[in-house]
Amino acid sequence: MHEARQAAFEKTAQTIIKNLKKRNMEGYYCASSADAVELVRQLVPEGSSITWGGSESFAETGVKDVLLAGNYRIIDRSKATTPEEERAIWQERATADFHFMSANALTSGGEIVNIDGNADRLSLLLHGPEHVIMLVGANKIVADVDEGVKRIRTYACPPNAARLHTETPCELTGVCSECHAPKCMCCQIVVTRHSRHTGRIKVILVGEDLGF
Repeated sequence: MHEARQAAFEKTAQTIIKNLKKRNMEGYYCASSADAVELVRQLVPEGSSITWGGSESFAETGVKDVLLAGNYRIIDRSKATTPEEERAIWQERATADFHFMSANALTSGGEIVNIDGNADRLSLLLHGPEHVIMLVGANKIVADVDEGVKRIRTYACPPNAARLHTETPCELTGVCSECHAPKCMCCQIVVTRHSRHTGRIKVILVGEDLGF
C-alpha cells in the first residue's frame, strides 16, 4: 500500500476502533499481515479450539497457516465426508473458542456489514463461539451501511462468484441483478451494530487490501 494511503488508513482505523468500543466490540490496528499474525498469537492461547468461515483474508494474512501449524485444536468443516459428519462438525464449531472470518464491509462508524448465501460464517458470528476474530483489510472500509451493501454487490460478489462458480448473474455478467438463482450468494444481509457480549467480537484492521 502507498505510504500516504497507509498513513491515512491508520488514522481512519483509530477512529473506527473508538466507534467499535462504543458498540461493545474490540478493535485493533496492524500495519501489515505479519503484525496481524503476531497479534493473533497474543489473543489466542495455545490449546484453544479454532474454526473459521469462508474468508480469503484469513488465508492471505497467513493467520490460517500459523494456526494450522500451531498447538491448537482445529475444527475444519472441509473434513466432513458425509451429512452426518458435517452435522457433528457443525456442533463442534458452534462451541469453538475462536471463530475467524472477515467482513464484507466495515463502516467508519463501526458497523459490520455482511452478505451470505448459506450463512455458515454469519451464524457463528451471531451466536455460538466464545470469541469471533475478524481480519479486515483497508479495502473493506465504507462510509455507511448503504455504501457497504453497494460495495459488496459491486466489488465482492462478482469475483467471489467467479471463484466459487455459482453461475449467478454476477458471475456471468459481472454485475449484480438482485437474483434468485439456485446458488444466490445474497440470501442474508446482516448488519452487526452492537454486541451484547463485551469483547466477544474483535476486529483486526490491517493496513493492506485483503480479500474481496
